[in-house]
Amino acid sequence: MPLAPNLARRRLEKGELALGFGVHHLRTPAVGMIAAAGGFDWLFIDMEHGAMSIDDATKMCMAALSQGVTPIVRCCKDALFEGTRCLDNGAMGVVVPHVDTPEEAATVVRAFRYPPIGERSWGGPPAQYGFVVADTAAAQVELNKEILVCVMIETPEAVANADAIAAVPGVDSLMIGTSDLTASMGIAGQIGHPDVRAAYAKVAAACTAHGKYMGMGGVYDEKVAPDYIALGAHFVLSGSDHAFLMAGSGARAKFLRGLKK
Repeated sequence: MPLAPNLARRRLEKGELALGFGVHHLRTPAVGMIAAAGGFDWLFIDMEHGAMSIDDATKMCMAALSQGVTPIVRCCKDALFEGTRCLDNGAMGVVVPHVDTPEEAATVVRAFRYPPIGERSWGGPPAQYGFVVADTAAAQVELNKEILVCVMIETPEAVANADAIAAVPGVDSLMIGTSDLTASMGIAGQIGHPDVRAAYAKVAAACTAHGKYMGMGGVYDEKVAPDYIALGAHFVLSGSDHAFLMAGSGARAKFLRGLKK
């Protein structure tokens, strides 16, 4: 069977925005269908802050492969094994938070790329091929090209090392985790602060220099987000399920309560 396409990567290759739908609380295989219907390109299945199991995550990943949206998981830096298990069972990419050095980025690559780029173990034909692979070597080469590996920049140290991190072969994207970056800078929540803008400019320059995609997380307003997108932040976490649900339900409740009796 052919490899399922990475729709987020296709968008990025064309210089377009790849919009991510954050999955924090939902646990249904329908989440991919909902995200696709809403106009999103990829699922951000959050195993760092969400309380889901690998089983929960992979069920959503497998379902999403045929729903018109690409499943990507976030796993903790000290739990890379969760990412590899998700990749074996439907995920088309992994986001790893709090990567501060090129050495840490190289560790991520070793975990998620097959040889000769990395050291990922082959567990048999993965879900992205419908569990049917005729040529193992060819499949590993194809997966190395198609799987999207993103590391998150969330501290001043990571920003300072952005060029070296972007230079690591096998890393596709550097996503700024703006909320944690502002907290580590001592300006929590000030997403438009001059120091944050300078950090975005530095990471953007590193991504441009090394042909990597810049990502943006934690920026959901309509004032600052356009500025960072203009710098090249095209791999965009657009918001999460709970925020979307609260915004929609809040608007509906406000409307109904505002009706005259």
